[in-house]
Amino acid sequence: MSKRRIGAIFHKELREYRRNRSVLVALAIFPLIFLIQPIVVVYIVPASKAAQLSHGHVLLYMLALPVLTPAMLAAYAVAGEREQGTLEPVLTTPIRREEFLLGKALAVLAPSTGIAYAAFAFFLAFVALFAHPAIASAILQGPDILAQVLFTPLLAAFSIWIGVAISTRSRDVRVAQQLSLLGSLPVGVATSLIAFDVIHATLGLAIGLAVLLLLANALGWRIAVPMFDRERLLTATG
Repeated sequence: MSKRRIGAIFHKELREYRRNRSVLVALAIFPLIFLIQPIVVVYIVPASKAAQLSHGHVLLYMLALPVLTPAMLAAYAVAGEREQGTLEPVLTTPIRREEFLLGKALAVLAPSTGIAYAAFAFFLAFVALFAHPAIASAILQGPDILAQVLFTPLLAAFSIWIGVAISTRSRDVRVAQQLSLLGSLPVGVATSLIAFDVIHATLGLAIGLAVLLLLANALGWRIAVPMFDRERLLTATG
């Protein structure tokens, strides 16, 4: 694969995001939504209940952010090009479908993980500055911070391949986004169940989920690439 062609698709996508208002709104709204709940917890939980709070995993609630944000962007990858009529000129170039999809995926991964890390860093700073020391100590647990750092790109990549696969088969961006969010929702729900200790977080669970996500991402790549049928797409856009 050509790094130059992958890079060209990557930079093209980033320029498209800056011009697309719906994409910018999604990138802004999701972090705000997922910051509200943990910030409210910091304010309403009294210091006397810090020990009880330490049994939960408030920080892991924010792992839903790198699941849902990429779903919105990845759904735009192919369906957006078809809707704008820009897909056919791209497909008539020598670019391989692997290069095209990888460039698209990287262009979703970069802003999605960047926003997720920025929102997480903002919350960490907020807790350190404004929370009661006992509450801050209960929330800022080392394993949860490490899980946020390690699982953010894995979850984002999984959501991206779901969105890209749906986008290759959809003509309407909004339908693709809805289906992509629906496809990624079970993973987002699972992170919330772990955050609220409905599913008890353990080291074994974390390792198992990490291995499962790595395998799912490899499988997602193998499924999404064959779904991108150049001849079918050219005929459909013509």
